[in-house]
Amino acid sequence: MLEELERRNYSQSTARAYLMTIKDFARYFRQPPDTLGPEHIRQYQAYLFRERKLAANSVNQRVGALRFFFIKTLKKTWSVDETPYPKRVIRLPKIFSPEEVARLIDSATTPFYRTILMTLYATGVRRAELAHLKVSDIDSQRMVIHVQGGKGRKDRDIMLSPKLLEALREHWRGLKRKPKVWLFPGNRWHTADYPITTKVAWLACREAAMRAGLGPDIHPHTLRHCFATHLLEAGADLRTIQILLGHRDLEETTIYLHLSNRHLSATASPLDSLLLAGNRDPHRTK
Repeated sequence: MLEELERRNYSQSTARAYLMTIKDFARYFRQPPDTLGPEHIRQYQAYLFRERKLAANSVNQRVGALRFFFIKTLKKTWSVDETPYPKRVIRLPKIFSPEEVARLIDSATTPFYRTILMTLYATGVRRAELAHLKVSDIDSQRMVIHVQGGKGRKDRDIMLSPKLLEALREHWRGLKRKPKVWLFPGNRWHTADYPITTKVAWLACREAAMRAGLGPDIHPHTLRHCFATHLLEAGADLRTIQILLGHRDLEETTIYLHLSNRHLSATASPLDSLLLAGNRDPHRTK
């Protein structure tokens, strides 16, 4: 299966998730996965919902891994009717006001974490994209940041805020060992020849949120949502935001219309257009 994933240039994180799913699938039935079939998949789906208490979107990812294994690796047929995907649950993400984002950034536990939070909010990058930013990706001449190999193996450019540029320069000057490749070097002292892991960005958000009193349910993607929503409220169009976020489909970006206070408050309720009589008792007779 790994060879099939590599031939199709799947990302390392996707390949790892797919392989873990197949191992878990086989371990649950205590049989080699190539001896199992549709009935086992249905039982496994029920187990994930009933006993593991996984959300529908998580089960969908597992089913996607099984589908790849049976179709691409084993060359077997796959019936959507027999093994349907669970209905996806779409929830609106949590959005913070600009003042709350400022409080979050100011509550960072270290200067290194503060720079990470500023970069997440100023660019809207995913945490894996942030972890793999290189010093050479910061183009101060054109005032853009080059995101290379983002989701879907796509490159894109994002605007470079002057305030972020100054913060990144200060960050670079403050490092004990000046990085030649990675913008955010790994290990405890940030002197490694490899980048930070995505968990570092998650910890930066988590610790700052707790200090700021914003609750525990904040992660790097929250700042990505805030970046897009605040851009929309400032007048940016959806197509521009789609390009900045690296969304494949504009439909993904339209979720921010539901989150923008400017768009919601500018839309009048149909009740306001009705010509109603005074506040009369509907049961009162003349």
